[in-house]
Amino acid sequence: MNLVKNHTRIALFFFFLTALLGVLLRAYPLADFSFNYRYMVHAHSHIALLGWVYIGLTAVIYRLFLRETKQFKTYRNIFRATLVALVGMLATFPLWGYHPYSIFFSTLFILVSYAFTWFFIRQTPQRYRKRYSFKCVKAGLYYMVVSSLGPWALGLIMNTLGSTSVWYKTAIYFYLHFQYNGWFLMALCGFLFFILESRKAPVNPGRSRLFYRMLNTGIILSFFLSVLWTEPHHIFYVLGLLGAVIQLWAYTVFFNIVRSSRIFSGGKTGLSKSVVFLLKLSGTLLAVKLLLQCFSAVPEIAKIAYHTPGFIIGYLHWTFLGVISLALFAFFSYFRLWTLSRRAIGIYLAGFFITEFLIFYKGVALWLQWPLPEHYYLLLFSGSILFPVATGILFFQNLKTFNGN
Repeated sequence: MNLVKNHTRIALFFFFLTALLGVLLRAYPLADFSFNYRYMVHAHSHIALLGWVYIGLTAVIYRLFLRETKQFKTYRNIFRATLVALVGMLATFPLWGYHPYSIFFSTLFILVSYAFTWFFIRQTPQRYRKRYSFKCVKAGLYYMVVSSLGPWALGLIMNTLGSTSVWYKTAIYFYLHFQYNGWFLMALCGFLFFILESRKAPVNPGRSRLFYRMLNTGIILSFFLSVLWTEPHHIFYVLGLLGAVIQLWAYTVFFNIVRSSRIFSGGKTGLSKSVVFLLKLSGTLLAVKLLLQCFSAVPEIAKIAYHTPGFIIGYLHWTFLGVISLALFAFFSYFRLWTLSRRAIGIYLAGFFITEFLIFYKGVALWLQWPLPEHYYLLLFSGSILFPVATGILFFQNLKTFNGN
């Protein structure tokens, strides 16, 4: 257990570093910095997705499915290689951006993630394999592997068509779509299924099967929403909308499964108030995300959304900082991998809602040609400071607890 707790603290430390890099990026318009902004964005995004979320998810996966494995050395070596790749990316991306050094460490990370997927499939005990918790996590890992086709394609695209090509952005959106909607969210659904299964909550097998099939269909089809910025043939709009609607329907089924299980009702069979609060808030933010996906299939809205950077950044942060991170906080707490701080969560949520409002407002202002508020970038910078404060409190609080044990 201490091994997994240690790994969640490492994940949280990477989140803290991600938040610090985010503050540095927010400060860029306010001061005369000499660093390359785009290079720092690369470091920020890679450490966020691969340092915080990937390590957080894989730590929980190990805790739920793999802690009985006899191949401990293999897992330890995989994790060490993951850390080498992450530290390498953190050291090279801010200095050189996409450079042979950073590409080497990025490639190493992809290969190590393949090794973890193989390890999970080979080492998970047989008794878990028919459960929907296992099926969702396995599907999530497969989507992670599929998403890596985007980075593999980037090298070829840059050497042949260049970074201004339509295919360059398409490869990036391919990667992000199957990371966010496939790997991250499917794994989180698997964790919630695991809680239902371990508590022997009443779950209708037919509903679970329907959810699983529909969600996979929706994830695949909704990728076409990521290409609508190119204004393609109308069939792509139809496929994208169909995928978004199916995805929305699938999560509606999932929410009904969770609600009928009554694990949110409290008492001996329920979850703690803090875990329920975080999961409900994450679910609410997910519902908004799913509705936004449906609206983005409308040609006029798709054109506005994909040509207004504020909407894209706001949407990605809404999913990453809201839906995914809040759910991870909840699962870390439920599986006793760390302790939550109400003060830290309050600061975190304040930072989230303040920055999201400001980011989306900028998008609307650019679209409707409204003026930005005076000192807009100072306000955004001030709101962003709350993230390293919150994650720093969580990290040092849990580090102290861990050392105390």
